[in-house]
Amino acid sequence: MSADLVDTFGRVHRDMRVSLTDKCNLRCTYCMPSDFADWLPGPSLLSTDELMQVLDVATSLGIDGVRLTGGEPLLRADVVDVVRRITELEHAPEISVTTNGLRLTTLAQPLADAGLKRVNVSLDTLDRDRFKAMTFRDRFDDVIAGIKAAQAAGLAPVKVNTVLMKGVNDDEAPALLRRALDEGWRLRFIEQMPLDPSGVWLRSTMITADDIYAWLTEHYTLTPVPARGSAPAEEFYVDGGPATVGIIASVTRPFCGACDRLRLTADGQLRNCLFARDELDLRTALRDEALAADPRALRTELERRLRLVVADKLPGHGINDANFIQPSRPMSAIGG
Repeated sequence: MSADLVDTFGRVHRDMRVSLTDKCNLRCTYCMPSDFADWLPGPSLLSTDELMQVLDVATSLGIDGVRLTGGEPLLRADVVDVVRRITELEHAPEISVTTNGLRLTTLAQPLADAGLKRVNVSLDTLDRDRFKAMTFRDRFDDVIAGIKAAQAAGLAPVKVNTVLMKGVNDDEAPALLRRALDEGWRLRFIEQMPLDPSGVWLRSTMITADDIYAWLTEHYTLTPVPARGSAPAEEFYVDGGPATVGIIASVTRPFCGACDRLRLTADGQLRNCLFARDELDLRTALRDEALAADPRALRTELERRLRLVVADKLPGHGINDANFIQPSRPMSAIGG
């Protein structure tokens, strides 16, 4: 039997997004309501030992990239130890983190020392007042400081992820790219996806990749970067390079045919797509007393469930299908 996690469409899975917590210290309007407090109960979350058991199996089956997500993953008290322990796995993957940047001022260097390679920081505006309105927190300066701390720790280039929304921050695309070029950030614009807990996303009002491209090319010359591979972002050289900008068009130009990702939620549910309607429970296997008494049997069962999820993967996410149904979990509970 092949060690690779290959689905029925021939896609080899090499990447796993691992949510460490569903909690967050911002309230971005497209992610969760300002008064959101319906957190996953603590006992339902995977322990670090349980997480390592899953990742030990997953990396032995070919997963060679792990991105830690949330919620806000840096809120997990032992996040530095999580990174260190992942690097100590027999088949250690490359580790990255998607974060809002608020805790990077104190954690960037310890994370780098533990083996973290890079960070993606979410930043949707360069205006302090607008940031406060969009996140319900006055923390803009802290995000910028966090990016600088990541750069100083060698977690560079820092990728900065931006979601543009109509009538909110859709006038900032050129300015954001200018700031990214000046500061050495690698900017990526992401189309807003139907993952908001309020279910108010509308295709008719979303800012598209074409919109973003048009705004940027009013100020810059963009040239496609060849060999995209399985990367979600379509990259462009800016004014001949070497700097680039990326656009992730999950809705209008889906890249499902090259998807190599699996997702593990903080409470131990395995998903084969961000928009999957079904999950496979790994937590029950991890906490089954009979399996716990037989490590080889537990490993075999985890491997079986990983292969099953991959085998059940659909050809695409179906956002543009008339019968598309938004996942019941919001992004913060799935893991970005």
